[in-house]
Amino acid sequence: MTDDRTSASEGDSSGSPPEVSAEHHGDHTHRDVNGGWLRPAVFGAMDGLVSNFALIAGMDGGTESGSQFIVLAGLAGLAAGAFSMAAGEYTSVASQRELARAEIEVERKEIQRHPLDEEIELAETYRAKGLDPDLASKVAKQFHTDPDQALEEHVREELGIDPHDLPNPMLAAASSFICFAVGAFIPLLPYLLGAGNVVPALVLSLTALFVCGAVVSRVTTRSWWYSGLRQLILGGLAAALTYFVGTLVGPSI
Repeated sequence: MTDDRTSASEGDSSGSPPEVSAEHHGDHTHRDVNGGWLRPAVFGAMDGLVSNFALIAGMDGGTESGSQFIVLAGLAGLAAGAFSMAAGEYTSVASQRELARAEIEVERKEIQRHPLDEEIELAETYRAKGLDPDLASKVAKQFHTDPDQALEEHVREELGIDPHDLPNPMLAAASSFICFAVGAFIPLLPYLLGAGNVVPALVLSLTALFVCGAVVSRVTTRSWWYSGLRQLILGGLAAALTYFVGTLVGPSI
């Protein structure tokens, strides 16, 4: 089956540009990769699960005073970790956003002071990408007829960012806080339900680690089993090392 539509450069007989087919438009969509929520959400959930699982394992290995101390330590770890993650994520993303805005302002001033030089610079960028020199100059000139469009194009080409889609620090902080708290609650749950040793928390936590890793593979190119197994091994190793430290240090305190 052949596609009889004209190319984008040809258009149709009336001079109108060709339209994207409904089939292609429906299939060709992308997920949000710049919103600032995915990394802190994934990192928060994994960090909460691994760190509190390791903390609980260390407490279990180093104390014989009963599960109430483990529950207290787990709750303290959950609260402290969630607030710390949210504060750190907010600060880092806000700093990244402020840096981006500062660099955008630098580019804005350069376009105002040296419009012709910036136009030539943009044309050179297009030529480096393979555009015909005359076409590159025309495209750059067209963008520079509107200072706002010129700024957007320079920022995308030189900084690799979209000035209208910068990461949101509040979204990042909230995602990190919620996901860390959820992850940290999982290894604590068996103790809240009356477990007297670390085994139920171990089983639940390792299962959750594998599931979380498998879910993350939905937004990556890794297979679900590889991603899940990798997270299970790393989280289990962290808990095992902390448990070992607890058994060494605990009796001497």
